[in-house]
Amino acid sequence: MPNIENGGGDQPQANQQRVLICGAGIAGLTLAWWLDRDGWDVTLIEKAAGLREEGYMIDFLGSGYDVAKRMGILPRLKEVEYPIAEIIDVDSNGNTVSTIDYELFRRLKDGELLSLMRGDLERVLYESLSDDVEIRYGLTVDEVGQNGREVTVDLTDGTKEQVDLLVGADGIHSRVRELTFGEEEKYRRYLGYQTAAYIFEDDAFRRKLDGGFRDITVENRTAGFYPIRDGKVATWFAHDAPDEKLPAAPCDELRRTFGDIGWIVPDALDHCSDGDSIYYDQVAQIEMDHWSRGRVTLVGDACYAVSLLAGQGASMAMGGAYVLARKLREASVIEEGLAEYEAKMKPEIEKKQAYGRRTASFLIPPTKWHVKMRDAVLNLSQLPGLYWLLRPVVAGTDSVISTK
Repeated sequence: MPNIENGGGDQPQANQQRVLICGAGIAGLTLAWWLDRDGWDVTLIEKAAGLREEGYMIDFLGSGYDVAKRMGILPRLKEVEYPIAEIIDVDSNGNTVSTIDYELFRRLKDGELLSLMRGDLERVLYESLSDDVEIRYGLTVDEVGQNGREVTVDLTDGTKEQVDLLVGADGIHSRVRELTFGEEEKYRRYLGYQTAAYIFEDDAFRRKLDGGFRDITVENRTAGFYPIRDGKVATWFAHDAPDEKLPAAPCDELRRTFGDIGWIVPDALDHCSDGDSIYYDQVAQIEMDHWSRGRVTLVGDACYAVSLLAGQGASMAMGGAYVLARKLREASVIEEGLAEYEAKMKPEIEKKQAYGRRTASFLIPPTKWHVKMRDAVLNLSQLPGLYWLLRPVVAGTDSVISTK
């Protein structure tokens, strides 16, 4: 099979191996890109009706940045990035309490850091695929069976696929993982927080942001607001939640939890609408002893969600997809490649998951004292020569693909 990293571009071999990837998000699209160029016959299925909307802002760095560079899509990503200059943390009266010069983070990452809306990254990956990759929206996996080297997959539209490899790239609530390894509760590590994000249009609200990223943090709660393209405003909320059960009405829960904070938060909550327009979920990690069973494997949040607190979900999705494709390319049989993929990625993932747990109290301070200490550190880091104080915030973001 051709090695795309070294300019390989051979035509697919006659005896193509078939792969079905469940989940056309960041991990699935990245994996499809690499396997297609390695000569696989690739089919993607996605339960959503189509590409998702903007989502929420992500820091794109480390493994994701390195993979995007290898794929040649960095120029396009730079066209859709948001050049955040600073993040201003305010109090309940809108007064500044701390400021983060985002250039300091870029300096710590040698300039290899982009601020992207998750949906924009997904769209760029989608547009980078060749016409040979088939994507079928509006369906998922209903049943999985294995017979020797063949995987039989029943889909929810009543069709059946027979493939050499099935990959679950379908997120933290993976259907492929459930069918192959068992119930989600066996693998989910709840971290004690819940999070939400939604987008709305309000010109008056947008003007109050003065073109910048504004954040308000009080004990056990944080909320952020920032203007995005097309006159829209994006939101982000996170709060402690000892009971991991998700609320039946997410917007009511947000109003109950954040409604007393003041500033412009109540105005933002007035725009909250339950349904497909809001993202609301647990902050959790997935921990598994093994990611593969026979010729069924998992990638991305389906097997190694690092959590929102680690801030690397998209980057690790791309990094893991790249490593999986490379190990399959190098292996003589599929099962060998799956074992090598896990051996390479699992130790790195465990480090990043631990990093995410350690940073929880910094991102969502549990007491007023923690809030004040966080503000003090952020303000000190802005002084000449003290930007190194931010190193713990990016300490777990190194790439996993620079070496074998």
